[in-house]
Amino acid sequence: MQPEIRLVTADDAVAAAWCHLLCWREAYADLVPADLLLARTSDIDRRTERWTTPLGAGRERWIALNPDPAAPVEERVIGFAGTGPGRDEDSPVPFELEAIYTRQAFWRTGLGGRLLDVAVGKQPAFLWVFEANTRARAFYERHGFEPDGAGKYDPYFDLHEIRLVRR
Repeated sequence: MQPEIRLVTADDAVAAAWCHLLCWREAYADLVPADLLLARTSDIDRRTERWTTPLGAGRERWIALNPDPAAPVEERVIGFAGTGPGRDEDSPVPFELEAIYTRQAFWRTGLGGRLLDVAVGKQPAFLWVFEANTRARAFYERHGFEPDGAGKYDPYFDLHEIRLVRR
């Protein structure tokens, strides 16, 4: 059974917040020191609040639901994507993929590609990815994104990011 992908609602906030934190733990386990990663992914209340805060004009969040209806709240949402108008002063294209994640159990199942198709489609877009995240970079490159030479430092996870663009 395929996971359903739909726009997030206020009722999804807790499950989406759990997905967000658990995705970070899984995706960044080899990139961020364990103690820092645990510290950055332990505040479910703060993350839930972020999922209940209004997004603003033109921004959307999509979620992928676990096909198992008996899944506990921590497993109900298994992926998500966030999009909106480009937030960079020098946005190379007007549309930004702000986030896209799937739980590790769903890596290489096509779910990430489905989320990307629903949230972005074929339109030009840009995103930021940790430079050392080779798995994510390979995913984006398969979908037509390439580095444009821009970079920045992310103090939250203490990692360098690069910007990828699909024109």
